[in-house]
Amino acid sequence: MNISEQAQEHMKQILLADEAVSAASDKAERDEYRLQYHVMPPAGWMNDPNGLVHFKGEYHLFYQHHPYSDKWGPMHWGHAVSKDLVHWRHLPIALAPTEPYELGETGGYGCWSGSAVEHEGELTLFYTGHVDGRQPMEVQCAASSTDGIVFRKHPNPVIHSSPDEENIGFRDPKVWCHDETFYMIIGSGKAGKGKALLYRSEDLEKWEYMGVAAESDGTQGDMWECPDLFPLGDGHALILSPMNMEGVKNLYMTGEMDYAAGQFTPQVAAKLDYGPDFYAAQTLMDDQGRRILIAWMDRWGSSMVNESRGWYGAMTLPRELLLKPDGTLAQVPVPELEKLRGNGESVSHMLLEGGQTTSWKTKDGQGFEWIAEFNCADSTAHQLDITLLASEDGSEATVITYIPKESRLILDCNRSGRGEVQSSEALLPASSGELLKLHVFVDRCSIEVFVNDGDVVFTSRIYPAVMSGGLQIKPEGGAVILQSLKIWSLNRI
Repeated sequence: MNISEQAQEHMKQILLADEAVSAASDKAERDEYRLQYHVMPPAGWMNDPNGLVHFKGEYHLFYQHHPYSDKWGPMHWGHAVSKDLVHWRHLPIALAPTEPYELGETGGYGCWSGSAVEHEGELTLFYTGHVDGRQPMEVQCAASSTDGIVFRKHPNPVIHSSPDEENIGFRDPKVWCHDETFYMIIGSGKAGKGKALLYRSEDLEKWEYMGVAAESDGTQGDMWECPDLFPLGDGHALILSPMNMEGVKNLYMTGEMDYAAGQFTPQVAAKLDYGPDFYAAQTLMDDQGRRILIAWMDRWGSSMVNESRGWYGAMTLPRELLLKPDGTLAQVPVPELEKLRGNGESVSHMLLEGGQTTSWKTKDGQGFEWIAEFNCADSTAHQLDITLLASEDGSEATVITYIPKESRLILDCNRSGRGEVQSSEALLPASSGELLKLHVFVDRCSIEVFVNDGDVVFTSRIYPAVMSGGLQIKPEGGAVILQSLKIWSLNRI
């Protein structure tokens, strides 16, 4: 097939996929759990964010997409753009599987995850062509565009095979530019250790293998998916999704990158998000110099995928990544999200007595935001419970619990409704001090909790039957001082 025929076939498959999404969108739009201010597919399946980039004045978010059903299947690249990280519009599907290294006989094939980079006025997508059972099963591919909408595939894979036949996995290329040289990091694994493989190029076409830039210490998973290596502050950060790491589905490392040697030396490693529904995080550098992160707000193996709703999957809210002096990362919601705020109320300097519940309501219980600050130094409570989305009979509720003496915070979703029974917890760092600050976003079937300006973050999908609004605060064993509380209803996008 020549390039012209290839382009025609690619456009044909994209038109068919877009038609399938359009036909299914009415059912998806009517679903009771449809999110109000998160990015989600108009219809069909969504998972990993791909190709995050700021190009020609807009933020581009591509994503893994199966347009023909709300179940995982042959992967396409969906596409949405925004000028402000808040209001998004969907564009035509960017990539569809058309080539031998993208087409198979089962659902395990397609244009898998990758990234985007701008060069000489063009936007180039790098992605993994994957076909179950093919040899090689995974190759790295490219497609370019001058307008950021219609992409032409390069004639051949830019990297034809893994540098080591014994590697497990060879996917999810992330490309960036440093000192006028392009670098690509690819997720892999060998002998029980996840690895990040490094390549470099002068022209985005010919790629030289440099070696293993980073690998597991033996406890950090046996294959690393969706690696992203980038400069941050005075150092570098590596974020990834480890496979088969007990109790951990996302991880970050901070340290130093030696580009000449092709080596990243980690100095700090920790979870990026402590909730169960955060995977395949990817970042971009925007025109303001901010490092912005978005992740898939879901999980593999969720029981909710068995329900037919016309759509599945969503993205987290955009977060700015910050490197702290101790080498840890903080995540804070981008300030543009304040555009969503509608009616609100606030209180300050309130003493909440032990054993008593104080309640606040919101206009729209399905989409709201609140920020609370508690004075822990002068409080006598041994436990603080904050209840959200509670049914009248109390059978359903999502509860945030803080235990001051242990500096332990728990997000309890065991009674949140349908879906998995789950509870997540984290110890707050010693640097948190004597003030507890919670910044929480609720959106129908999701909750994102930012603790102490993003020192700790929880992301979870929840599916309550009755989506009532507001929150209830109840100290146990003593009083607590609520220094301030602000609540807003949030508008749809």
